[in-house]
Amino acid sequence: MKSTKVARRAAVSALGAAALALPLLSLMPATAQAADPIRIGVIYDFTGPFAAGGSTAAAVGNEIAVELINEQGGVEGHKIETIVADAQSKAEVAINEATRLLDQENVDLIMGVFSSAHCVPMAQKVDAQQKFMWANVCVSSAVFKDKNLKYVFRGQVHSDQFGWASCTFLQEYAEKKLGMKPSDLKVAIIYEDGPYGSGVASGNEETCKGYGMDVTLKEGYSATAPDLSSLITKLRRARADVILHTGYNPDITLFLRQAKEQGLKWKALIGHGAGYGQIDKLTEAFGEDANYIYNTDPVAAQLLDPSTLAPGLGDLTAEMVKRYKEKTGANEVPPHTSMGFNQAWIFFSDVLPRAIKEYGGYDPESLRKAALDTDIPVGGTVQGYGVKFNPPGHKMAGQNERSSPVVMQYVDGATKIVWPTAIQTMDPVLPLPDGHTYAR
Repeated sequence: MKSTKVARRAAVSALGAAALALPLLSLMPATAQAADPIRIGVIYDFTGPFAAGGSTAAAVGNEIAVELINEQGGVEGHKIETIVADAQSKAEVAINEATRLLDQENVDLIMGVFSSAHCVPMAQKVDAQQKFMWANVCVSSAVFKDKNLKYVFRGQVHSDQFGWASCTFLQEYAEKKLGMKPSDLKVAIIYEDGPYGSGVASGNEETCKGYGMDVTLKEGYSATAPDLSSLITKLRRARADVILHTGYNPDITLFLRQAKEQGLKWKALIGHGAGYGQIDKLTEAFGEDANYIYNTDPVAAQLLDPSTLAPGLGDLTAEMVKRYKEKTGANEVPPHTSMGFNQAWIFFSDVLPRAIKEYGGYDPESLRKAALDTDIPVGGTVQGYGVKFNPPGHKMAGQNERSSPVVMQYVDGATKIVWPTAIQTMDPVLPLPDGHTYAR
């Protein structure tokens, strides 16, 4: 990832004096001399099905964060040098690349990782080697649950939260919008059967049943399945009001196409990240049929009101958006860009400076101690949530306890926040309006 040396810097230096925000003031001391670069192994999927599902967008966000930090002089005099690897949407390649980066390239830490199927085994491997890993995008709760990892941290939301958010949204709006008690609502849960989909589906099932909803179908499938017609037949028989779907990219496209061909109808379709976070690709493939799809995800930073965030973060988001559009030519900036950017930014501006200044370096032990000291309140990151990591001994040790997703809805090519109500930018359209291809 090479810096484009764009002259304009994000207007964020004031954050250093504010306890509410990320410490950015003087990332490189005025008297500091050039120090050795900090070498970071960055792993994303640039080829294969995960690339278009959000991995490439996240990688660009990660790249922009590195550029901005280096343009400000680096961290405590150290420039950031990234060695980028393509996991090729294959778990074995991801693990091999992590091994190569640590053992042959001698990187100081691993960052990135889109797929939970890659993240779960990689986190355990890196931790066993007592190396440091900072996870930017993967969401599976299984990465941390009951693992007591020591050197792996994630500011990102986790899959149990995805499952909870979708069902809580339905519980709050069932009577108001559908005229149905939650106990009368029929819900179908379908998911790719890897750690990502299985984790979200488990959260969906637990939460929806906890609200008394009728889960009429819960079924997984392979993300590489060439045909989902049998699953759609089961969905037609289940006659669910709402379908909760967790997939990647080609499988989401296949599902929507075959659902249309077979006449599957619903009142609401709620996706959970990955391909559902790529509004431009959904619209390109399905046109107006993509209208009113929901997506549960960490929020795209540009959708938030800057006045609700710490001073300077709105300008930082604007710079991220500007550079993403320059690099990709895209009009829409998907949530994955904010994920890749935000997590990298938290590390570079909060954890890494503390490790160097207070713990003497950026070795795994110093980084671990610095991460455990992180205490960013709500409103202190570009995605709105705060950061405080669960301590050793916690069942989710290393996971951010302050992370939270939102529910968004696509309307006429635009992304709107519909839940939680405190930050919504639009009242949800529920059920699908008459005349829509998928409307029951």
